[in-house]
Amino acid sequence: MFPFLRECRRMVHDPLYLSSIILPPLVCYILFTSLMAEGLPTKLPTGVVDMDDSHTSRSIVRNLGAYQHTHIVSHYPTAHEAFDAMQRGDIYGFYLIPERMEAEALSEKQPTVSFYLNEAYLIAGALLYKDMRTLSELTDANIGEEQLYARGAAQWQVMPILQPIVIEPHPLGNPWLNYSVYLNNTLLPGVLLLTVMLVTVYSIGSELKQGTAQEWLSAADGKILPALLGKLLPQTCLFFSMALLCDAWLFGFLHFPLGGGLLPMLVALFLSVLATQTFGIFLFCLFPWMRMAMSAAALWSVVSFSISGFSFPAMAMSPAIQMLNNLFPLRHYFLIYANSALNGYAAEYAFTSYVALCLFLLLPLPFLGRLKRVLTTYEYME
Repeated sequence: MFPFLRECRRMVHDPLYLSSIILPPLVCYILFTSLMAEGLPTKLPTGVVDMDDSHTSRSIVRNLGAYQHTHIVSHYPTAHEAFDAMQRGDIYGFYLIPERMEAEALSEKQPTVSFYLNEAYLIAGALLYKDMRTLSELTDANIGEEQLYARGAAQWQVMPILQPIVIEPHPLGNPWLNYSVYLNNTLLPGVLLLTVMLVTVYSIGSELKQGTAQEWLSAADGKILPALLGKLLPQTCLFFSMALLCDAWLFGFLHFPLGGGLLPMLVALFLSVLATQTFGIFLFCLFPWMRMAMSAAALWSVVSFSISGFSFPAMAMSPAIQMLNNLFPLRHYFLIYANSALNGYAAEYAFTSYVALCLFLLLPLPFLGRLKRVLTTYEYME
């Protein structure tokens, strides 16, 4: 009990310590969800080069401007000027309509319309590509429809020719295709777990730096395991409170999909916090210098955002990386989230992910003797 009370006093008397637990996750909760409040970027600046200036080309421009993600900010006389504007960053892309496009289309000469995108901006480029590609296909169908009607075809004959197969998309889990649902449900817990990792390493390393390691062990009668439990328990309570706030913000206030209920997500986040704390102990056992351990913890935590699978599919990674990503608690949290919240499956379908998080709790046990020797014999050096 005494190590627990001692750690509470240390947290209260060290403003940096306490604020590091609360402020970074809280700021990220508000910042990231505010940045993606619309779900997807809308009204992306786009240019048009209309060299035909016909009824059809003006109709294409009007329709393009009506799309959700496209905002036509300027008309350029030449493609060269549009390229210059795109290189300056004034627009993300432009749509090029050649001369005599309408005349050639009606005479079945297959004119070519072009669109150019700045793919350096991944999301903006992908969204504009979708709008411009859809518009081009619809324009092609519209011109084909006019040609068939001019030949005397009836309406019931036209549609099977233009669209022989009708496609009905049914996105599951996130039918709104809201990027905030995809990203923030893993990004925000990831920021929380990054904070957990760094604070865990800092709290152990600060005992060496401040020369209080012997006092810490003495408070636990020289036993390393009770000393660690007493030190980490106050942090666990605060971090789980931040986890509750995260779930309340995402699923309660923002009403993100929660098909499998709240309890599986709370259990997953609680186990993830514990797994990250024990992984932080493991890293300090491997690198018993505060500077080195903090660097390793930061590197491991940052890599977890890329390797966990929510930004780039794990199945597309190499087999070696797919094996490696099992060593990241965030990866298992993401699998539970996708299984429970998005797909609405029962918790037993993510049983292996829950077990993996529990196995992290055993990771530092073989190295506790080394940690005790470090705390009792090593002298801190800058």
